[in-house]
Amino acid sequence: MRINVFFFVVFLLFVALVLRLGVIQIVKGEEYTKVVTKTDANIASYPAPRGKMYDRYGRVIVDNKSVEEITYTVESKTKAEDKVATAKKLATMISMPIAASKLKDRDYRDYWLASHPDEAGKLLTKAELKKTPKETYQIQLARVPQAEIDRMKNDNHEKNVAVIYKKFSSGYAYEPQLVKSNNVPAKKNSVDVLSETEMSKVAENLESLPGVNVITDWDRVYPYDKVMRSLLSGVTTPEQGIPLERKDYFESMGYAKNDRVGKGYLESEYEQYLKPKKSQVEYVTDSKGNPVTEKVVDPGSRGYDLQLSIDMELQKQVEKIITEELYNGKKSAVTPQFLNSAFVTVMDPHTGEVLSLAGKQITSKGVQEYSPGTFTTQYPMGSVVKGATLLTGYSKGLQHGTVFRDEPIKLAGTSLKKSHGAPMGNINDITALERSSNVYMWKTMLKIIGAPPYKRNMKFPGNAEDLQYVRNHFSQFGLGVKTGIDLPNESKGFQAPPATYGQLLDFAIGQFDTYTPLQLAQYVSTIANNGYRIQPHILSSVHQPSDKDTIGPVIKQQNTNFLNRIDSPQGDIDRVKQGFHMVTKGSQGTAHSVFQGLDVSGKTGTAQTRKNGVYSENVNFIGYYPSNNPEISFSVVVPYGMSSGANLKIADRVVRAYISLQKQYAQAKDPKDVVYKDSKTGQ
Repeated sequence: MRINVFFFVVFLLFVALVLRLGVIQIVKGEEYTKVVTKTDANIASYPAPRGKMYDRYGRVIVDNKSVEEITYTVESKTKAEDKVATAKKLATMISMPIAASKLKDRDYRDYWLASHPDEAGKLLTKAELKKTPKETYQIQLARVPQAEIDRMKNDNHEKNVAVIYKKFSSGYAYEPQLVKSNNVPAKKNSVDVLSETEMSKVAENLESLPGVNVITDWDRVYPYDKVMRSLLSGVTTPEQGIPLERKDYFESMGYAKNDRVGKGYLESEYEQYLKPKKSQVEYVTDSKGNPVTEKVVDPGSRGYDLQLSIDMELQKQVEKIITEELYNGKKSAVTPQFLNSAFVTVMDPHTGEVLSLAGKQITSKGVQEYSPGTFTTQYPMGSVVKGATLLTGYSKGLQHGTVFRDEPIKLAGTSLKKSHGAPMGNINDITALERSSNVYMWKTMLKIIGAPPYKRNMKFPGNAEDLQYVRNHFSQFGLGVKTGIDLPNESKGFQAPPATYGQLLDFAIGQFDTYTPLQLAQYVSTIANNGYRIQPHILSSVHQPSDKDTIGPVIKQQNTNFLNRIDSPQGDIDRVKQGFHMVTKGSQGTAHSVFQGLDVSGKTGTAQTRKNGVYSENVNFIGYYPSNNPEISFSVVVPYGMSSGANLKIADRVVRAYISLQKQYAQAKDPKDVVYKDSKTGQ
């Protein structure tokens, strides 16, 4: 009986087993098969070059060059000990002493924990093992023996392995990390440069270096070297990657931590177009994380190309002119110790296209390119604003040809005020511009605010509403408001609260509010084109990348943007233009000594200023060429250039350089092949 019961129980167990096998194989067989054969697909992205930049004639001004790199890609099953093992092998093939010298204690601690897992485990108590991995790792970091850190610091091979391990661990899975590159940096001895011997060794041993690869990457090159370089800016290195302060933004846009992005100005402003479409490789792994296949799913492409409105040959000459005249100006300047910078803006008054945006600054390290100063720095500009003052006066009833007496004037509670030089006597509005009469502008301001005619010791009746009115009127020209240029960090100048409203008189001659060189260019363009304030821009168009020497098809065209029409009839504008013409062509014009043989109209400006308690003057000029239907308008600003004459010399030479280039373009088969030659020297 017991034997029968035993066999019956065995029979039941076999039946249960058979039924269970049937459930596994028949009912859930397909589900379990999927689990066993399950694979994961992961995408790794590899670099592609950014878009190029061209000038208005198709000259390449920002290009790319090929760079060979050793990279490391972490896979889903890669463990810390795997990275350590590969780092040790790679350390026998490449050396990174510069990067190793920059390792911090935290880097040594990370490497020690990864390379000594057994010892690392002993650093924790049983109670601490119950904490989260993040918490336990922080405890382990703090307990890495100092003796071990000191030992590694004195072992060059260990340091080499540690720095390679750090490179391996600087990103996410399937995100290639740069280990070493053959790109030679501008600052020598700042990074380790990959040699051909090292690259060959690594390439020959890739099979024994899991995750390591040798790829072709890119870096920026600048055919015009330092010309306008600060405005072109640059891109971050793979080590720098996306900036921490904008990490969330860039990652939301699909960027990886080590992706290169524009650092400022043009590279940053047009990141959306310049960024490349990276090539993508799909890695398929099985359920255990072992690689199954890999294939290219997207070959990637270069970013879009930009064509700028800048004429790089003109820009190059303008920068050269500024540098030469700064040093020449120091010989005669009253305050040569402060004469260290100058700015020039050249634009098309009808379209807003910027042809040149140049600035130079003399420092202890020599002359530095400072083109952003044209729209980020502001100064009192002096008499260049008198055209706006007259147009404001006309709008308040000042008649063309009105005669005021240029004489020293005395208002209640103020010192004697007068124009530069001897009193001019009775003059009209045209002569006031030609000879730059301050007194005429002050009496015009009395007209603007509705005050009675000037009488000695009269009380100035201006108020806050009067100041706001003239500021609003000046803003129609772009003075005191941003121009809207397609670049970041533009200044709108500075509008200080007045100590007394008598400073409205200073405002009338450009001695109160401050403006940028670019604002002056927009202001004079508004007069040159008969009253339309146009938004200046540097981008002309965006293009599909092309493998040929020519620019690809247009995908976006930058159109002219009219911001506003000033509240002045054409007759008033013509009257000011007549006065501007007399500044350069009148026998007593403040700029009659320059522009010989050139049909230039414009206005000089001298603004009193102080630096370190020392009196000086900013010297400036605005103008356009030719006087009828102008092709260009421009501004020249020379801070602390008192008695240097640099403003007029720079202006004269810039116009002549522009004219010379236009002749060369007209004669050339292809304008992009033109290299500037001086009309006199041929150089």
